[in-house]
Amino acid sequence: MKFGFLVFPDLEELDLIGPWEMVGMWGKLFGGPESRLIVAQSHDPILCARGLSLNPHTSFEQCPQLDFLLVPGGEGTRKEVDNPLLVRFVSEQAKHCSAVLSVCTGTFLLHKAGLLSGKKATTHWNSLARLKELGDVTVVEERVVRDGNIWSSSGVSAGIDLALAFIAEIAGEKTAAKVQFGSEYYPSEKRYGTLHESPMAPAYLKKRV
Repeated sequence: MKFGFLVFPDLEELDLIGPWEMVGMWGKLFGGPESRLIVAQSHDPILCARGLSLNPHTSFEQCPQLDFLLVPGGEGTRKEVDNPLLVRFVSEQAKHCSAVLSVCTGTFLLHKAGLLSGKKATTHWNSLARLKELGDVTVVEERVVRDGNIWSSSGVSAGIDLALAFIAEIAGEKTAAKVQFGSEYYPSEKRYGTLHESPMAPAYLKKRV
């Protein structure tokens, strides 16, 4: 299995690194994908939103057919939705992928590639209204949303939950449990301040209060 991770300038680091860690542990220890590829338009280093620099493994042109593709979000998505090379890459890979996943505002790249029309999806709380305005997406305010072979998650850290849910679906709950335990991913229920009570907070967060 080949699992590709799309990268582009100004992507949000944790959107990528969280799922990369979960999928990597799955692959290395529990029989998951034997190949993880960081894919970019070229082999040039990619500077992320918070200053992390990434070295792509392969370019759009040289990338093999992937079994799974994950698309992160971040400020860079606002520019990349108008990048025909990136949009075409996502669209063409998706034709033969078993699943395509997006984190945060990566949802908008999936939409531009023609993958979300008539489907359910979610995104970062600050972009939910923008996703609704597209008109052809059923917006679900949950942390992880699946519609067929298209998966999406809310913002930033939610990519970890997305990856674990995906592993549970593909490899079984016992394998997902091993990855969760190995990575010690058991988020605290502690709430800092009261922003989780804000009118802008997504519905899934309000339900937990």
